[in-house]
Amino acid sequence: MWGVHRLPAILFLIMSNTTGFTRRRFLRTTAPAVLTAVAGARVSKAFQTGGRISATVTADLSAPGVPFNRMLFGQFLEHFHRQVYGGVFEPGSPIAGPDGFRTDVIAALGELKIPVVRWPGGCFASAYHWMEGVGRDRQPSFDKAWGVEDPNTFGTDEFVRWCRQIGAEPYICTNAGTGTSEEMSNWVEYCNLASQGRYARLRRANGFSEPHNVRYWSIGNENYLGGEIGAKTSVEWGPLVRESAKMMRAVDPHIKLLAAATVTGGWTSSLLNEAGRYLDYISIHGYWDPLWQANKPSDYLTSILRCAEPESEIEQAEKLLRDNGFDGKIKIAFDEWNLRGWHHPGFPGGGAVPDLIAQRAENDRNETYTMADAVFSASLLNACLRHAATVEMACMAPVVNARGPLYVHPKGIVKRTTFHVLKMYAELLEPNVVPARSMGDGFASGGKSVAAVDAVLTAGAGGKRFAAALINRHPEASATCSFRIAGLAPGASVTVRLLSGDSPDSYNDISRPDRVAPEERNLRLRDGSLELPPHSVALVRGSIA
Repeated sequence: MWGVHRLPAILFLIMSNTTGFTRRRFLRTTAPAVLTAVAGARVSKAFQTGGRISATVTADLSAPGVPFNRMLFGQFLEHFHRQVYGGVFEPGSPIAGPDGFRTDVIAALGELKIPVVRWPGGCFASAYHWMEGVGRDRQPSFDKAWGVEDPNTFGTDEFVRWCRQIGAEPYICTNAGTGTSEEMSNWVEYCNLASQGRYARLRRANGFSEPHNVRYWSIGNENYLGGEIGAKTSVEWGPLVRESAKMMRAVDPHIKLLAAATVTGGWTSSLLNEAGRYLDYISIHGYWDPLWQANKPSDYLTSILRCAEPESEIEQAEKLLRDNGFDGKIKIAFDEWNLRGWHHPGFPGGGAVPDLIAQRAENDRNETYTMADAVFSASLLNACLRHAATVEMACMAPVVNARGPLYVHPKGIVKRTTFHVLKMYAELLEPNVVPARSMGDGFASGGKSVAAVDAVLTAGAGGKRFAAALINRHPEASATCSFRIAGLAPGASVTVRLLSGDSPDSYNDISRPDRVAPEERNLRLRDGSLELPPHSVALVRGSIA
């Protein structure tokens, strides 16, 4: 069966000579970037009736596309609750290898083809001193951000080794809160120099004769927030980043440097003025269902009506780069993102919260991660793909437990709805985002509206193969999609991988780990009609003549 019981059991694909389908911001292409530009989606009554909606995609596969960077499918790991200890690292567990890494987690994350992982935070990074997490004689230290003791048994060497096992590039976020520029540059020396310097020799003495070759380094994490340990003013931030970048590049001129930034206010303009010439990326973050103090996750409709907001943040970041003379010179890294904000009352520290651990365990409730999370995550990835000329990295936060796509418990794992979305995008897209136009129905509630169907088209070399990432955001209505793609035969064969659920609130848990799982069919085009179930994500692959 495809999707839910209310819907037809077969998907149909169509080619149409009519217009393309709507998103509030959808594909308008200008070289060299593929950008979004559609407004005025008509609001469908199908939301009230549970009826059908329609949308049309028009694309030219022969037009120049924009290659996207696979780092858009990155992940994030922080020393928060059960992400590291009891998540990826659990020495003594019967499911762990001799190095303490959970083998079932490594196997599952291998399916996602993760290109890059950011670590050790997050807020944890702003008071973390890397020297406490290397060598044989490690002492626990109090984590000022999260108010617990960290054993320091998972440090730089373990992180890099774990990244290599899952096939990802390690990306280190430095301490720009309580740390110094020299401490940051010493960390680069420890990781990347072959034998020169005391810290390279320390790594060798710790059993790692070859450099770790960590390419990606971020200066700071959210230092613009008053609650961050070691928060900085906009006047302080630019000079600190400048001097840190100079010292880090003096150790290894080949590293890629990022720095914490915002998309509003003067913070980023000041940063770019002082340190822009040393940076490869600005780092922006987004959580759209803020649950920091009260863990009351928004329902499906409320969540989905926020789907256009990540793209708005990307556009604001692009404008900042243009206005400050760094258009095309500095890229954007959305290196912390998730629909749901982490639940952590009492931050920083948490000493005033008597049931601190129990409160943070609320993040692990699998019933939170429904088709709303899957549809929102796909929408964010589509936004990043549409802006592939400027957005080169995105890291879902976190990779395991809390709000992550993989839930890890003592006896095994659960692949949440978002896990399947990430796997579909990692496996099935073609390498170039191609120009497209769209028009179609939208839906509204509470004064907000959003396009019901969202899409990105990608093509292979030569423009013959295509993969369309299609999302039906509507909670109740199925969507009939039409394609205007020159050369697409009405009876051509396509492959469709679909992720849906028996309700918008479907989720996976230990007792029902496969309630939401993708299905795949090889189909032949029939009269030009593609039927998308409600609250679904589909990857459609085919070829043109």
